[in-house]
Amino acid sequence: MTNINNQQSTTNSQQPTVNNQQSTTNSQQLTAIVLAGGKSSRMGRDKALIPIQDVPMLQLVCTAAADCADKVYVVTPWQEHYQHLILPKSEFVREVPLPGETANQGPLVGFAQGLAHVTTEWVLLLACDMPKLRGEILREWVNELDGVNDEVMALLPRNDSCWEPLCGFYRSSCLTGLMEFINKGGRSFQKWLALCRVQVLIVKDREVLVDCDTPFILNRQVAKDAKEEES
Repeated sequence: MTNINNQQSTTNSQQPTVNNQQSTTNSQQLTAIVLAGGKSSRMGRDKALIPIQDVPMLQLVCTAAADCADKVYVVTPWQEHYQHLILPKSEFVREVPLPGETANQGPLVGFAQGLAHVTTEWVLLLACDMPKLRGEILREWVNELDGVNDEVMALLPRNDSCWEPLCGFYRSSCLTGLMEFINKGGRSFQKWLALCRVQVLIVKDREVLVDCDTPFILNRQVAKDAKEEES
C-alpha cells in the first residue's frame, strides 16, 4: 500500500508530496485551495480555460476566492497551462502522482497536497469549474464559520443524497485523518466525509453550486446567462 506520511510537500517542484505536520504559524485568516487537476474527460477540453463571458473559469473561481481569502493555492499537474491567467493572490502547487503511482489519484489527493501548505485554521476548497461563484457569496459563507462547533471538521453544502465536497470549508487539522484515509487506499471524498463530523452549509441560491463539467451543462449555463443579460 502506498504510504505518504512524513513527506514534505513543496510548491512547483518535481517531487512534492504531502506532509501531515501542520505549521503553528497562522499568517492568514482564511486560505483557499482551487483544484484544477482533472482531465476534463467529460468536457472534452480543458474546462479551466473555457471562457464564461470572456473570462476563463479558473480565473473566475480564483478571483472569487481571493475576495475572501488572503492566499489561494491552485493545485494542478500542469501549471504551465495557466500561468498566463490573472489569478489574484494565487500560488501554484504542482500535483504529482504518489510514490509508486504513475498517475494522479483524484481530487482527494490533490486536496491533501494543497492542504499541506495551509497554516490557517480554516481552508476554503473549490473546484475550478464553478463560474457562478462570487466573492460576496463566499464572504457570506465565511461568516458562518464563527458558529461552527469545535468538533466539526467541515462546513459543506449538501444535496439530497451526499455532500458537495468541492465547495466548502475544512479545518486544516483534518490533514492527519485525511492522510490516514489515503494511506489505507481511500480516494473517495464521500467515504472520507462519512468518518468526519460535518455541518451543513445552507446555500440560499443553489445555482452557485453548478459545476460546468460537461458540454451540455456548459451550453445550458451560457444560454441562461445570455437570456439574463437580455432581460
